[in-house]
Amino acid sequence: MSAQAPSAPAGGIPIILCADDYGIAPGVSRAIRDLIARRILTATGCMTAGSWWPEEGAALRPLASLADCGLHITLTDQPPLGAMPRTAPAGLLPSLGRLTAAAYTGRLDRGEIAAEIDRQIARFSAVMGAPPAFLDGHQHVHQLPVVRDLVIARARQTGASLRYATEPLSAILRRGVAVARAAAISLMGMGLRRHGQAAGVAGNSVFRGVRDFSPGESYPLLFPRYLERPVPGMMIACHPGLVDDALRAVDPVTVPREGEYRYFMDDAFARDLAAAGVRLVRGSEGR
Repeated sequence: MSAQAPSAPAGGIPIILCADDYGIAPGVSRAIRDLIARRILTATGCMTAGSWWPEEGAALRPLASLADCGLHITLTDQPPLGAMPRTAPAGLLPSLGRLTAAAYTGRLDRGEIAAEIDRQIARFSAVMGAPPAFLDGHQHVHQLPVVRDLVIARARQTGASLRYATEPLSAILRRGVAVARAAAISLMGMGLRRHGQAAGVAGNSVFRGVRDFSPGESYPLLFPRYLERPVPGMMIACHPGLVDDALRAVDPVTVPREGEYRYFMDDAFARDLAAAGVRLVRGSEGR
């Protein structure tokens, strides 16, 4: 196991390695903090709606100079921070399927969604002492119609960048990893990229890291495929973590998180970066 940050070739292609779901559970947060401290992760998206955020955010704040800390906007499956009579009438945000259907059929309550995004931004800022460095969405909800317009507006107001989760279909097909899912996410994100860039909101160049989280996936075999033909400023999203009861209670993705964490701690990760000719940077450095 590697105890130090991976060395990067001088002048290597700059890429961003971003861990999602900080704050979802203590074990996930602990693993992400460890990887930030080791200069492995260069960004993390924080879920501020959950009960763990105040404590986990306070633990992350001293590391904020080492990685971009953003808001992982949460609009599915969790309790919202405030009342949302139409969107979450029983006090629980809808499933991704229900939210997506409502977004594409014009049935989202814009006011309720806007208020919840603002609450999550405010809760991030209250704990971290600064607004989010970037905005993205848990399960990519920031790319949905209505939501994307609100997110672009908030990015302009706060100075945040955006996660643009798009990539050419040819690259997705060539890589051959979770093709249907990666293509759907990229297609859904084209509107956000088009409108966001027109509004002058900065973001990553391309997006990689989509996987199926199936039992047969081997992350040490997957990750080098994300590194093939690297593009300056590209972002690879990941989900490292340590499994605990809190995670099991709120999310079905458990064991694969530990596989990712072990890979990033292993010397094989450093070798894969060197072989690809890339270096890890924060988002602002990779643009």
